[in-house]
Amino acid sequence: MFGFLKKLLGLPDGIRAQEAQALVKAGNAVILDVRTPAERKAMHIPGSTHLPLDDLSGKASKLPKEKTIICQCASGMRSASAAKQLAAQGFTTLNLSGGIASWQAAGLPTK
Repeated sequence: MFGFLKKLLGLPDGIRAQEAQALVKAGNAVILDVRTPAERKAMHIPGSTHLPLDDLSGKASKLPKEKTIICQCASGMRSASAAKQLAAQGFTTLNLSGGIASWQAAGLPTK
């Protein structure tokens, strides 16, 4: 039932941190950090691309359409919005469930 509600509301599919890392390592996806520059400076996922949510609409064309874009923020709320915006522009998107907090909790690398 939750899947139906997500589709009805237009929410992007979520992905767990370990699954996201596997997609990136396989070369099938990129992680897009949509947090503010200050948040990113404090901590970020190595190899992720930074494009703040406020700049997304004007700079989305710089993202690779041939790869899945895994949107990431602090907790998963802003990145859900980013994933929805990008999907409307023809990108294949996923939302990192729990944001960078879940990535860190899974013991995955951060800088």
